[in-house]
Amino acid sequence: MSACAAAPSSLAGKRVLVTRPAAQSQALCAAIRARGGVPECFPLIEIGPCEDQAAFIDVSARLDAFDLAFFVSANAVEHALTFLLARREWPSGLAVATVGKGSERCLKRFGFDRVIAPGQGFDSEAVLALPEFAPASVYGRRVIVFRGNGGREHLGEVLRERGARVEHVVCYQRKFPSGDPRALVAMAAAGMLDAITLTSSEGLRNFVLLLGPEGIGSLCHVPVFAAHHRIAALAQEAGFESVFDTGPGDEGLVHALESQLSTTSG
Repeated sequence: MSACAAAPSSLAGKRVLVTRPAAQSQALCAAIRARGGVPECFPLIEIGPCEDQAAFIDVSARLDAFDLAFFVSANAVEHALTFLLARREWPSGLAVATVGKGSERCLKRFGFDRVIAPGQGFDSEAVLALPEFAPASVYGRRVIVFRGNGGREHLGEVLRERGARVEHVVCYQRKFPSGDPRALVAMAAAGMLDAITLTSSEGLRNFVLLLGPEGIGSLCHVPVFAAHHRIAALAQEAGFESVFDTGPGDEGLVHALESQLSTTSG
């Protein structure tokens, strides 16, 4: 079942913690509500614009020199293209690529009909397996990667090994969350929290720091639904007792939530 085809009562009364950044949480929250569940939004990463836009201004003048633009996330798409397209047209010869259905949809909303993206797998490894990223395809080509501060270096490192000339541009800032977790701890202690969704390794690390050992101890019995095997492994290391490695994206999370929490099954 897709995240759009709702079973109206499959999550009836289930309270699910949604930890995506605020701007990316609406679709998952809506899917949970459509199934009778109660989403609790608690972003584990806060997203904001870059304070210093000098690199952006420089890149906007040099876009024609690149062969391929890669956007690491929907946030990268939103922040990069909002800035760049207000200042110039997108070069006709500059191909666009991304990973994840949300990022792909975001690029299409900006008018890009041809988006290079993996059909299966939603990480750098899946991108690097695409024919457009094969050594023969990227050798000698100039690639610009739009991303937030920090993040994995794997994609850029492998592309350089394959002969590409790679440049990174930070187009948004990821910040430590400002939310107070005490309400979550109280909710879990009262048996009022049925699931935690995790979609980012960085977000999980922030969660652990925010909660501290006592908070982790209070929430460790709540089932965790992780959208990638790396996140699932980190959640187990952090002390969560029941961790489900779901399929990718909102669809994978919702399907797993329904499978494990459904009030209508059996």
